[in-house]
Amino acid sequence: MTATASAAAAARTAASASVPACRLCGAELTRTFVDLGMSPPCEAILRADQIDQGETFYPLNVRICMQCLLVQLPAYVAETEIFDDYAYFSSFSTSWVEHARQYVEKATDRLGLDAGSSFVVEVASNDGYLLQHVQAQGIRCLGIEPSRTVAEAAVAKGIPTLVEFLGEQSGRTVRAEHGPADLVVANNVFAHVPDIVDFAKGLRALVADDGRVTIEIPHLLRLIEGNEYDTIYHEHFSYLSLLTTQRVLAAAGLTVVDVEELASHGGSLRTWSAPTETVESGRVVPTAAVAEVLAAEADFGLHSVEGHDGFAEQVAQVRDDFVSFLLDARRAGKRVVAYGAPGKGNTLLNHCGVRADLLEFAVDRNPYKHGRFLPGTHIPVHAPEALDAARPDYVVIMPWNLRKEISAQLAPVADWGGKLVVALPHLEVFEPGT
Repeated sequence: MTATASAAAAARTAASASVPACRLCGAELTRTFVDLGMSPPCEAILRADQIDQGETFYPLNVRICMQCLLVQLPAYVAETEIFDDYAYFSSFSTSWVEHARQYVEKATDRLGLDAGSSFVVEVASNDGYLLQHVQAQGIRCLGIEPSRTVAEAAVAKGIPTLVEFLGEQSGRTVRAEHGPADLVVANNVFAHVPDIVDFAKGLRALVADDGRVTIEIPHLLRLIEGNEYDTIYHEHFSYLSLLTTQRVLAAAGLTVVDVEELASHGGSLRTWSAPTETVESGRVVPTAAVAEVLAAEADFGLHSVEGHDGFAEQVAQVRDDFVSFLLDARRAGKRVVAYGAPGKGNTLLNHCGVRADLLEFAVDRNPYKHGRFLPGTHIPVHAPEALDAARPDYVVIMPWNLRKEISAQLAPVADWGGKLVVALPHLEVFEPGT
């Protein structure tokens, strides 16, 4: 072999070694779903003393596995770095707390849970937004939450909470100490774990043989359909269809027996799963809803690699429209601010290259964020009262999935002639309260 050929072979080997592997089936991830460039971790909100320091930006290059079809972001950022000091508190969303209350009421009736003998575990239990409703019914419960910041808020409410990342081994340990759970809840966390199969095995370890596991996930079909690309960020490692969710759960010994389509987070799925051996024995029969959602996904194209094409072009159009609006507002001398400082908003702002010259500041109900600055963009975050003082011309609702709730809260913006804006699923300017 010549020196040139040897060098070429070495280069091919190095390139192959750098290709990430699918977290479900292990195949090489060579096909891009959408590339949003570079961005800092979306919840890495900055203190004032940090804004003159360097920030680390990581790729947001989402791939699709050509073997199993799992859409995924390689683990560019370790989950311990993301969740050890987490700034998201679920209880600050009134509608999400109500969503949890309704779920607990439904699950209690469906499964016949009672205060005398039942046990409920929630994984990624955050600040106790859901388990507080379980506890109110007198049902024994336990939260498992990796972020000490929000776990302490749950404990302060009297909700027993373990600070722990779930995996098969930790699930077995919890089961050995607390017993098997009649219901295991995992809301908007399934996509947040890099080792999704080990996490699913942890769910199986927690649940009783006749119990149920419910998982809520943003539905990939709705993400594509609604241009919801701001839900792509480093703590979301996987972007799931029902088909790929089934495949992950099957690897852990769980079978989807029912599915609900929800409006939350721009369109989500709630899957109900049972231990596979229970389904195979005939004691549990999957509902027709499972086949119906799978058929809808197949019709949309999600059961083929090629059916995922075209999303990058949709994303580019959203970016162009939003940036054009901000530039036009600036040229016209209008003041633009943001309501809400969620992680998803930081994906949008960084991808669009927006800074404080185009979007003056953000307000948020979470006091943890007040006096801090958004990652990458360094846009300052204030308390909601800052809106009244500034009286801006436009208020951009960053958590657009809560548009109805927030629009009602911002009805007073109309008093000074201000208008509200959402960038997704497409740019829209509208009157407050509508």
